[in-house]
Amino acid sequence: MSADRLSSVSEEVKPESVSLRPLGTAAAPEQELLCIFGTGDFGRSLGQRLLQSGYRVVYGSRRPHSCGPLPQGTQAMSHEAAAQSASLVFMCIHREHYDFLETTLAPQLKGKVVVDVSNNLKKNLYPEANAEYLQRLIPGAHVVKAFNTLSAWALQNGPSDANRQVYLCGNDAEAKQAVAEVATKLGFTALDKGSLSAAGELEDFPLQLFPEWRLPLRVAVGLTAFFFFYVVIRDVVFAYVVQGKDISFRIMVSLANKVFPIVSLIMLSLCYLPGVIAAFLQLYRGTKYRRFAHWLDRWMLCRKQLGLVALGFAFLHVLYTLVIPIRYYVRFKIAANTISQIRENRTSVFDNTSAWRTDSYYSIGMLGFGLYLLLGITSLPSVSNALSWREFNFIQSKLGYLTVFFCTFHTYLYGWDKFLRISSYKWYTPPAHMLSLVLPSVLIVLKLLLLLPCVDRSLTRIRQGWERTDAEDGSEKALLT
Repeated sequence: MSADRLSSVSEEVKPESVSLRPLGTAAAPEQELLCIFGTGDFGRSLGQRLLQSGYRVVYGSRRPHSCGPLPQGTQAMSHEAAAQSASLVFMCIHREHYDFLETTLAPQLKGKVVVDVSNNLKKNLYPEANAEYLQRLIPGAHVVKAFNTLSAWALQNGPSDANRQVYLCGNDAEAKQAVAEVATKLGFTALDKGSLSAAGELEDFPLQLFPEWRLPLRVAVGLTAFFFFYVVIRDVVFAYVVQGKDISFRIMVSLANKVFPIVSLIMLSLCYLPGVIAAFLQLYRGTKYRRFAHWLDRWMLCRKQLGLVALGFAFLHVLYTLVIPIRYYVRFKIAANTISQIRENRTSVFDNTSAWRTDSYYSIGMLGFGLYLLLGITSLPSVSNALSWREFNFIQSKLGYLTVFFCTFHTYLYGWDKFLRISSYKWYTPPAHMLSLVLPSVLIVLKLLLLLPCVDRSLTRIRQGWERTDAEDGSEKALLT
């Protein structure tokens, strides 16, 4: 509101009403007006979010009178009129429709901040990034690439833990600062990625397909394929070739229920094995300031994904186990055994040792799965953000190793004394569950070594900054960093 208009209003107000305003108070500042080109889902969601954050919004459209419902409190007008009314313009249209900017709107956009939020359907679709192409069409404007990594859903519902950051890049520092202020006011965290040449990287970011899950999924697929064919050869093929029996029906449930816990236990061990390896490397080097090898860094960065995939296989193991009592094969065997006992007038003798073993096997398995679920739940961002560092470390580290121990012990109880039986080594190959015990057993032994007081004390000192110097003088030093 202009000063002349304020003075004219004050002259028309009655003296009684003027006395009601406290001395020294000023009129509320006028809300900043922002412009959005495009009335699609993203444009409408962005406009609604801007309104909730205290901005005024105007839309620029080819058909301002028939562009569909817009957020309440906004208005639609032509591109020319909308561009003239605001100093910051959000370009919520596809790259294919940028051409009209060069011919009709270049003068109106001169000196203004233009935010490009567009993305492509696939990588390397165009020779240059959308934002660079837009800057070439309107050289007088300050193009900033931003908000393209957000979805319309994230704008409608506010920033979440997995969608809180806004990456931006541009050639003008003041323009980037203006966009960063808008992002901050909307509740997001703005991260500057540099000049506009980084726009291609930002545009490729939403096109990535589970980049952090690729290694865990490849490991899971590889382990599943290996152990599936391993148990098929040992059980189905061996029974058909040696014994002349066709038990191929067991592939669907019985053999699958053998593979799932094996893969789950191995992948759970793979979550904690890199931490143990890193600890021994630090003990060997006598410092924590030397970088690990690339493969170990990559392994440690995907531990969360490894654990969640392992939890998925554990879920499948539980579901398949619950289905076993209602299988046709199991019901047939129970009925046949019952009828056979009736005909032969005999009863089975209760084995107390077997009862203890089976009950312990199920109990330890349930405890391990319960801890498994706790690890999975606390790895969710909404839960982990509510935990302190000590709480999160206690659950993911100490309870994590306890989960590995329970699941390993559960597998040992399953095998029991089968490793002593010659019949278990079909074609001179060990049972699959024995192979699955190698990695977690090694992990538990190495962790127990790290828990020894002398080893734990040295590792703690190293992680607090102590370094072992050259062996010539045998001196020690503490880094003040």
